[in-house]
Amino acid sequence: MDISIVIPAFEESKKIALDVKSAAEFIEDNNFTGEIIVVDDGSKDNTSEVVKNVEVSSGITLKALRYEHRGKGHAVRRGVKQSSGKYVMFVDSGCCVPYGDALRGLELIESGQCDIAHGSRKMRGCRIEKAQSLYRRICSRLFHWFVIRDMKIPAEFTDTQCGFKIYLGDVARHLYGECITDGFAFDIEIIVRAQQEGYRIKEFPVDWTCDRDSRLSPTRSSWRVLLELMKIKRVLSKK
Repeated sequence: MDISIVIPAFEESKKIALDVKSAAEFIEDNNFTGEIIVVDDGSKDNTSEVVKNVEVSSGITLKALRYEHRGKGHAVRRGVKQSSGKYVMFVDSGCCVPYGDALRGLELIESGQCDIAHGSRKMRGCRIEKAQSLYRRICSRLFHWFVIRDMKIPAEFTDTQCGFKIYLGDVARHLYGECITDGFAFDIEIIVRAQQEGYRIKEFPVDWTCDRDSRLSPTRSSWRVLLELMKIKRVLSKK
């Protein structure tokens, strides 16, 4: 199988059908063999049922997984574990980035320039159709400053939190198999683990439209994310 697309979802019944259809079109348009794995993180709405009712071509495998609510990191980890593609891609719900942009990341990996390709909303070549609110932009910059200073993330990484990332399949399954973070800070843990194990990461520019219906609230989630970062730092400093 060429590519596995993992979509974590929490109460996304209004969006998830379009997510699945867009992923399926991307696979078909590029003549890939592939699978789409939607992981429902314990939604109280009918997200899983909507996924099961989406029709995709017979050449695409569609999986709908559902677990008790534990967080986005747990959902992505579960999806990657179920994947079998040569490449594994994780994408946020909401179609914020056109799937066609993934070809830039796949080209970086296929040409041997990296093992992991991160979409970035903050590097030259990006086009922002709808920006975040000023409050979210400030929070994002503070978070970026913190992870570079305290988590020793290289300053060359412009956007650690973009929900549009591609991995060599075996690399993804290995890193996420070790990951312990259930919440939103899982991206940082994966980056740190990748650095420690010598995997190469490169960013590529994406076109992006802000989804104002985000499940991450800077106000409600900040302390939880901070605690996750402290745990990541403590655990990985022992390696």
